Amino acid sequence: MLAASLSPFDEKAATSEFMEVFGRLKQATGAGTDTELARILGIKQGAVSSAKRNLQIPPVWIAKVSKAFSVSADWLFYGTGPMLRGSAQTVPTKAQEHTTSPIFISEEDAPNHGLTMVPKVKARLTAGTGSLETSGEVEGYYAFRTKFLKRKGRPGKMVLMDVVGDSMEPVVEDGDTVLIDESQREIIAGGMFAVGLEQEVFLKYLLRVPGKLVLQSRNERYAPIEVDMNGDLAGTVRIIGRVVWSCREYVR
Repeated sequence: MLAASLSPFDEKAATSEFMEVFGRLKQATGAGTDTELARILGIKQGAVSSAKRNLQIPPVWIAKVSKAFSVSADWLFYGTGPMLRGSAQTVPTKAQEHTTSPIFISEEDAPNHGLTMVPKVKARLTAGTGSLETSGEVEGYYAFRTKFLKRKGRPGKMVLMDVVGDSMEPVVEDGDTVLIDESQREIIAGGMFAVGLEQEVFLKYLLRVPGKLVLQSRNERYAPIEVDMNGDLAGTVRIIGRVVWSCREYVR
């Protein structure tokens, strides 16, 4: 049934149901965009647009994703049961829903689906003049397409961290999350790096000038930080890694 023939109430419900299934398809395949989902499914972008207009998911899409990614068709259609076929995962009871989070894919199983689980650490990068908050704990793992990460660097050396401060606005804003490749520590002029200096960790553009390392902010309100590489601070400088990607969460 086409969305145009539905009552306003039914159309809202159908749209919500469609987007839930569509979202699970993207989650299962790791597709970040409609175009990427179309590529993974082996279909044209127009087919995705048509499905969204008609609020109908072709069953063949479910079958393809279920087979290619070992994902349960019931989970794709209805969001019930474990995500992965043959998984020992159980569906949380109503009482558990508010105390536990379902684990849809394990770090060990991720490579079988073309994914890499990147840890997000509780250390918070200071993009400004605030103090460093840090702990060695990992607060969660986030799935990325392995091919995407390999284009950026070494997946096994990457971590996610939150940014605090406005010194890199508008490129990176307070509250953004950045992906850092800790294997990329060689300074590239104008590259954005996570840099430790004494007890602070900064997110800055790095520049080398004779005898000095310059930590440059994007926000013009912040003056550059110049480190004399022959001075007392030279031994406290630590290049943590290069920023290779960032994301921003929009909250209403």
